[in-house]
Amino acid sequence: MHPAPRTHIEGFTLLELLVVMVIIGLLAGYVGPRYFAQIGKSEIKAARAQIDAFEKALDQYRLDTGHYPAAELGLAALMEKPASEAKWQGPYLKKAVPMDPWGRPYLYKFPGAHGEVDILSLGRDGQSGGSGDDADIGNW
Repeated sequence: MHPAPRTHIEGFTLLELLVVMVIIGLLAGYVGPRYFAQIGKSEIKAARAQIDAFEKALDQYRLDTGHYPAAELGLAALMEKPASEAKWQGPYLKKAVPMDPWGRPYLYKFPGAHGEVDILSLGRDGQSGGSGDDADIGNW
């Protein structure tokens, strides 16, 4: 018996593999930054939506009690009745006050520098000021 004849096995050459890898790298380099820029924009939109919801809840709090919560009570007064508030009709939010999209608490100031109350997130960098994704996001 003779051994089975060898069949010719074809595959990709190293050059072909390198060309494909370069093309994939170029596509990733083009699409990647655009994708991650959209993630930053969605975090900013989420922060703006949450701040808007807080502002509406604070307005309802004010309608019930006649004033906004004191600065030391903060946004927690929307969920838990302050001991000094007989007219409190809350909770004013469906869920607990969330952290901002970057995992830090929202800041609440009463009286505010930009309006009756200021609600803000310090943005991605957690520092006051900044620009782009690092800019402060507030209700003004």
